Amino acid sequence: MTVTIARVTDPTDCYAVRHTVFVGEQNVPVDLERDALDATAIHLLATVAGQPVGAARIVLTRDTGKIGRVCVLRDRRHNGIGSTLMCETLEILHDMPGITRAALGAQIDALGFYEKLGFTAYGDVFDDAGIDHRMMERRVTR
Repeated sequence: MTVTIARVTDPTDCYAVRHTVFVGEQNVPVDLERDALDATAIHLLATVAGQPVGAARIVLTRDTGKIGRVCVLRDRRHNGIGSTLMCETLEILHDMPGITRAALGAQIDALGFYEKLGFTAYGDVFDDAGIDHRMMERRVTR
């Protein structure tokens, strides 16, 4: 299985994957899944054999790239797609002048996944769309 990760200017396929995972599976309200940050975010789409299977976005703020909306379709999980997607987000941040930190709000069930990628949790547990999360961060090394 070959996974392709691409930056996309038209995030329609990203939105479709996100809708399936967050709204369909996790019952996130539609009006919370999409937000104003989508307009300025960098959108990444993961595909296998041309079919969309995962998505993520990056929002830049000062020295930080906030990674969010990371998802992989249920039947494609546990095949390395999420890790590949995250590695690409970190590569993009690595190549951006002035960006020294990657941050994300991780669902509690996904803390271990992000820890394996070098992220460290900080702060208290918080509710986002009815799901417990914790903030995580890591340095973007050059």
